[in-house]
Amino acid sequence: MEYNERLARFRQGHVNPFDKREIDSSTEGKDPPKHDRAMDLGLAEDHFSQPVGSFVASDVDQLKQAIAECKRLILELPEHSEKQKDTVIKLIHLRLKLQELKDPEEDEPNLQVLLEHRFSKEKSKSVKQMCDKCSTIIWGLIQTWYTCTGCYYRCHSKCMNLINKPCVRSKVSHQSEYELSICPEVGLDKQDYRCAECRTPISLRGVPNEARQCDYTGQYYCSSCHWNDTAIIPSRVIHNWEFEPRKVCRTSMRYLALMISRPVLKLKEINPLLFNFVEELVEIRKLRQDILLMKPYFITCKEAMEARLLLHLQDRQHFVENDDMYSLQDLIDTSSGRLSCSLTEIHTTFAKHIKLDCEKCQAKGFMCELCKEGDILFPFDNHTSVCHDCFAVFHRDCYYDNSTTCPHCARISGALKMATGEEV
Repeated sequence: MEYNERLARFRQGHVNPFDKREIDSSTEGKDPPKHDRAMDLGLAEDHFSQPVGSFVASDVDQLKQAIAECKRLILELPEHSEKQKDTVIKLIHLRLKLQELKDPEEDEPNLQVLLEHRFSKEKSKSVKQMCDKCSTIIWGLIQTWYTCTGCYYRCHSKCMNLINKPCVRSKVSHQSEYELSICPEVGLDKQDYRCAECRTPISLRGVPNEARQCDYTGQYYCSSCHWNDTAIIPSRVIHNWEFEPRKVCRTSMRYLALMISRPVLKLKEINPLLFNFVEELVEIRKLRQDILLMKPYFITCKEAMEARLLLHLQDRQHFVENDDMYSLQDLIDTSSGRLSCSLTEIHTTFAKHIKLDCEKCQAKGFMCELCKEGDILFPFDNHTSVCHDCFAVFHRDCYYDNSTTCPHCARISGALKMATGEEV
C-alpha cells in the first residue's frame, strides 16, 4: 500500500523516487532483505511515465548511482535466477531513461535537405542502426534519427549540423563511372598521414587512429570513415573475374551499392579478352543479341504489346537497348549462373510467341532463297545467318557455301536500276 501511494505521489510530481530520505521514512523500523535493495533505488518504478514538471539535474546523477547499484546486484544474485533476470530488465529501463534525459526528444521536421542529402525522419524503433557521423548506436526507442533517401546515410538528429559529407547519389548522377584500376594506392605519406575524407590524423600503428585502406579507392581512412564493410570491386571483376568482397570505406560502399545496377561497363572496350576466358559471358552475349533481333517483332505486334512481353526484362532495361553494356550486377549474376537461367527462360518465352503462338509474327519469317527448302526461318535461330545489308535470313550452310551475292540484295539492286532507267 505504501509503495502504491508513493508511486502515485511520484507520478504527480511530489516525490523523487530516488530520494533515500523519502524511502527511509516510509520504511522506518523495517529491515528490508538484502536483495530487495533494488526497490530502494527506485528500480521498480515506471521510468517511462513522465511526471508533471521536469526532472532536475540531480536526477541524472542518481540514475547513474541506481545503474551502478543495479549492476552490483546482478553480480550478487544467483545465476539465471528470476530475481537476476528482473534486475537485468530494470537495468535496461534505467539506462534508457538516462539516455532520454541526456538527449530529450524534440519536435523535429520530417524532411531536411543538407549537402544534397534529403533526410527523412525515421519512425522505426529499431536499436540496431549505427550513426554514420558519430559511429554510435541509434536508440530508435528514445532518439530522433534521420535517413537520407538518396544514399541511406543515417544519423542522430543531434549530429545533423556536424555532417560534412555530401550525398553519394549526387556523384552517381553526375559521374556514373567506376575506378577501373585495381586498388590504386598512392601511399599514406601522400595523404600527409591523414584520413582521405575527414583529415583526421592516422597511422599504420594505430596511434592516434588506425589507418584502414579502401580496396576500391586505394586510399587510407580513419575508423570513423572506414567500418571494415566489404563489397565486390568492379576492377577486380573486369580484369581478374574475381568476386571476393574486399574492405571498403563507408563512402565507397554506398557508391558501389548505388552503382551496382547501372549498365556502365562496356566490356568489349575495357577488356575484350574476357570473352575468351569466360564461356558464360559468350552465352549471355548470344542471348542478348537474339533478344535484340526479337524486339522488332514485339513492337509491331499488338498481341505482344498487350501481353507486355518486354516487361520480362524491366529489371535489365539495357538488354533491349544494346548487347555490349553490362552492370556489375549482370557480371555477378553471370558468375553465379542466375543470369543464364533467367535469360534462357525469357528467350524461350519470346521465341515461343514469335514461332508458335502468334500468326502475325510467324508471317514475318523468311524462306531460304538459296536452297528454297526447309521451314520458316527467323534471324534468332541458331542455324541461320543474316545478310548484313538487307537483313534477309538464310540457312547458315547455304549462306557460307554461296559464292554469289545475296539474291535478295541482287533483286533490290535490279529493281532500283530499272526504276532509274539504268541497264541491268
